[in-house]
Order: sequence, then structure tokens, then C-alpha cells
Amino acid sequence: MAGLKKKVRVLIADDQTLFREGIKDLLENERLIEVIGEAADGQEAVRLAKKLRPDVILMDIKLPQLDGVAATRLIRRECPDANVLILSSYEDEAHVMESIQAGANGYLSKMLPAAELVNALKAFANDGVMIPQQVMSKLLEGLRQMSSVQSPSPVALTKTEIRVLVLLGSGLSNKEIANTLHSSVKTIKNHLNAVFQKLGVNNRTEAVVKGIEMGLISPDESDS
Repeated sequence: MAGLKKKVRVLIADDQTLFREGIKDLLENERLIEVIGEAADGQEAVRLAKKLRPDVILMDIKLPQLDGVAATRLIRRECPDANVLILSSYEDEAHVMESIQAGANGYLSKMLPAAELVNALKAFANDGVMIPQQVMSKLLEGLRQMSSVQSPSPVALTKTEIRVLVLLGSGLSNKEIANTLHSSVKTIKNHLNAVFQKLGVNNRTEAVVKGIEMGLISPDESDS
């Protein structure tokens, strides 16, 4: 797992025991991933997130007691540094939008092959977001509707920073953005930090959403 210096500590929240155990067995084969807890419902997920402080929470949407979206919202409020990665069988626009608006950093389908899930988790740990292009298109469709009724707000982003936002919306990693802009990964990270600060956001997904909402980039640009 290039770029990672310590184990990524993962909490799995899913009400299906066999699925949780399968994901746990899969991830425990990875040297730099450690499963530190399991939750069978949303309330337990919130409690364990506050107690264990995992690096990443794999969160199902359909959970008893408290659904995954509501649990995500509470976790982000109680643990602002928490990274929530939705892992769901739902891929429709409404669920994707609701999850991202609740504070989820990424959204993945349960239909992914096992190897792709591991690779997605690695990319998520490195870059802070993982929304596959087919899911991003649904998110962007929802943002198109939102941006059509909202007025743009001026923010002093440079042309390069706006270009980075566009490439974020295309689902590129820091390395891919660097290659596209013929720059270094370190420079791209500096641009990202500047964008986050100017937009008042904490991660890549929030930056894309905020950029479109404020009229800094268009949804059509982001999925081109």
C-alpha cells in the first residue's frame, strides 16, 4: 500500500453477519489493514466509532436501530476526523446524494469484486475519497439540479485550483491529477489544501460538491 506508513484501522458496520465476517476475512489478509471492530446496527456503529476512533468506517446504509446515513451524520458530528466509506447495494442518485450530504467521504457498491474493494480502500486511505465514476455520475446529476436553482458565489480560486476541482470530480487520484497537469504530487496536495481552506471543506468530495454548488465549476465539466 504505497504511501501508507501505518496500518489503516477499519470499523465494519453491517447488519449481515456473514457479510461482515467475509469483509473482515478479506481485509485481514492485507498487511497494512486492521479490522478493529464490527457493528451490527447504526447505534453500535456510532458508539464504537467514538470509542475506537478508527481511520475508516465501512458503513452500510440499511441498518437497524439507526440507518447508515443518520449514523454517518452523528459520527461526523462526534468525530470530525472520522472517514466514512459507504458500502451499499443501493446505487441510485438519491442514496448517493443523501450519503455525501451526511458527510460520507466515499460511496462504493457491494457488487464490487473483492479485489476491487481492497484497491478502493487503499486508494481511499491514500487520497481521502473513493467514488467510482458510475456512482459519481449519479452524484453529479443531483448536483445539476441543485446548481440550476442556486446562485453562484464568488471565491478567489486560481485557474489551476479550479482545474484541480474539475479533475477531482472526474474521480482522479492525486497522482493522476499530477500527471494530467504535468506537476508533482506534492504540488497537487498543496493546491488541494488551498482549495479546502478557501471553500471551507474537509475533503475532496466536499470540495467537488461545494465547487458545483457555488458555480465555480459546472457538473458537465466534472464528468467529462
